[in-house]
Amino acid sequence: MTAGPLSKQAERIAPYSMGLALSGLALCGGALLLPRPQFGLILFCGGAALLWAAVLVRVLSHRQHVVRNRLNMALAEFVANDAAPSFTTDLNGVIGYENRAAIERFGARGGRTLLSSLEDVFAAPGATLSRLQSRALAKGAAREDVVMRHGHMRLSVHLIGESGFLWRLEDMAERGGVLDGDAISLPMIALSKNNTVLFLNEPMRRLIGHREKTLDRVVTDLPIRPGDVHVLAGVEGRIYARVAQFESSGSGRKELYFLPETTPNVGAWEAFDALPVALLKVAVDGRILQSNRPARELLAIPSHDRLSLSDLVEGLGRPVQDWVTDVAMGRARKPEFVRASRPQSDTFLQISLNRVERKGEGKKDQIELIAVLSDATELKSLEAQFVQSQKMQAIGQLAGGVAHDFNNLLTAISGHCDLLLLRHDKADPDYGDLVQIHQNANRAASLVGQLLAFSRKQTLKPEVIDLRDTLSDLTHLLNRLVGEKVSLSLDHDAGLLPIRVDKRQLEQVIMNLVVNARDAMPTGGEIKIETRNEVLRDAFTRDRATVPVGEYVVVTVSDQGVGIPPDRLQKVFEPFYTTKRTGEGTGLGLSTAYGIIKQTGGFIFVDSVVGTGTAFTIFLPAHTAQAEAVVEAASKPVAEAHPSSERGSGVILLVEDEAPVRAFASRALRLRGYTVIEAENAEEALETLEDESLHIDVFVSDVIMPGMDGPSWVSEALKHRPGVKVVFVSGYAEDHFSEQQSRIPNSVFLPKPFSLSELTATVQAQFH
Repeated sequence: MTAGPLSKQAERIAPYSMGLALSGLALCGGALLLPRPQFGLILFCGGAALLWAAVLVRVLSHRQHVVRNRLNMALAEFVANDAAPSFTTDLNGVIGYENRAAIERFGARGGRTLLSSLEDVFAAPGATLSRLQSRALAKGAAREDVVMRHGHMRLSVHLIGESGFLWRLEDMAERGGVLDGDAISLPMIALSKNNTVLFLNEPMRRLIGHREKTLDRVVTDLPIRPGDVHVLAGVEGRIYARVAQFESSGSGRKELYFLPETTPNVGAWEAFDALPVALLKVAVDGRILQSNRPARELLAIPSHDRLSLSDLVEGLGRPVQDWVTDVAMGRARKPEFVRASRPQSDTFLQISLNRVERKGEGKKDQIELIAVLSDATELKSLEAQFVQSQKMQAIGQLAGGVAHDFNNLLTAISGHCDLLLLRHDKADPDYGDLVQIHQNANRAASLVGQLLAFSRKQTLKPEVIDLRDTLSDLTHLLNRLVGEKVSLSLDHDAGLLPIRVDKRQLEQVIMNLVVNARDAMPTGGEIKIETRNEVLRDAFTRDRATVPVGEYVVVTVSDQGVGIPPDRLQKVFEPFYTTKRTGEGTGLGLSTAYGIIKQTGGFIFVDSVVGTGTAFTIFLPAHTAQAEAVVEAASKPVAEAHPSSERGSGVILLVEDEAPVRAFASRALRLRGYTVIEAENAEEALETLEDESLHIDVFVSDVIMPGMDGPSWVSEALKHRPGVKVVFVSGYAEDHFSEQQSRIPNSVFLPKPFSLSELTATVQAQFH
């Protein structure tokens, strides 16, 4: 039913009818107030005309509305039970009616636009709806097949009267029919399982100008990359289009849909979106002129508008603009490693800037830069791991060397202090000073021991222990360490396996961890020490360490403290690194613990959550000995020598390159009754031994000396004097030369720094 011209005009004016009526009333009221009747009559007639016009508009508009409602009701009865979603809309796309299928699929949408209902169904619905509505206004009806995420849909529209539309959405899968390729406005190609062209729709034929049987004659940059931009061989040259690919289940048939890039700014750089290389065009002032899609993804930016290179990267050690200027002037060409500043996670880039000259306006050369970006995050991670490994190795070597030299100094200091203490009793005024010197020398020796522990070059004295007994003995000391605000709890596995460790060193590890836990809880809390057995049937890797298969005793020390930030978590085992304030920690506690555990053959890991707490987990290899053997070893009495009360006799050849250490050792042994022959180096010792009439009972030799080392000259000497006992001394760890020592019979090792009593007791044991 078509409305007449008057009804159409009335419908257009209907929104303003109330304004007409109010204007008419105002004119009529004004006519009554005018003093001259003739003017009042004119105003009254004008007001009455406006009132009648408003009434007529409302009547005609209402009649048209009733007619439209009758038509919509008739259509509603027609499509109410249709399986396809159907809508009626006005010229502005506002939904007036929706059938049951539409409500079930999209929900109630009355009063909203059809565009808002379909914007999540297929790409660019606004353009499609506008195009179909224009065709329906011209021809009365239109239809088009569109590509959805999970199939195809036929969208049809019929003109209702002159100001409404009936829309119908029909899923092709529901019909079970074949897609009408020529009804789709997008260029489309159907391919067989072997990529043979089966069908080109009409838009595709118009685009390339002819029919083709092979895909490589249509798409010039195979293979197909769904979602990327490809180059088509168009009738007028290259055409850049983004590809969507759909595969039908079972048959192996594929359909390719091409969305030409038709935005006003499409140029060569948009064509580079399909390249797997990130590219930027940079002005000499650092502004980003162009960018391709891989570059925008790598830099985590939606577009390059109003951005400069300095906004996107950092970490050159100088302003980014200085680097850009140097490249533009031809003064720098090598690639640079930088950090991308926009992504949330650390992203490192290698950027190569290349200078390009092109003719500008007025034939003046313009300089631009082409930046090629490569993701170097993995490379920088490996580099950081390698640098860290090299740094830790260098620090370990330095620690070992420093410890060796300090051990020689401390041996001389504490040794001569022992000699002085022998000549002073407690009543002597100097006795207290000597004791202070001796105690501080021991403290220095302990600090050197921590350096050796970190470098894993300390001398361990392993024994088989039951960890439950060790922790039980240590509990009293730990409770004194944690104070009154912090509580300490122990939880042991009932059948805990024995372990073979240096008991004193393991106690130091536990104390270090407990003290750190206490310091992390300034307001108090609980420290838990838990032990358990764990059998690893599969090796696992964590923090670049691989824990092999086997039986382990696991020790966990956890607290409820402030926690460690993630960026500091991997640095806690580094020497001299501490989160405490200056003067509150040396930064050697955890590095010492790390060194002791690694030298024992175990593993230590840390987990922490800021504000919740920290947990250190230690994996120690379980020992195969039975518990009875542990008890037996623990109950076996240890014979202690008292060299101060016993005097010895015999001849000792003392070989030591450090004069202070040699002087102390010589005096200490002579005081115990031994005859001492001194030599400064190995060559002098061998020269002394050329006298066959000279009888030697014990060799006391340093291990590391200029020229021939200790094990080498001793091996040479034992060829002619096989019965001589040997005592090796060194500031390095025993395992530094353990293989050489194992080949020398009747040899023992005494680590520096040693006291007078330790030296004489070791020599006396060799005599007996």
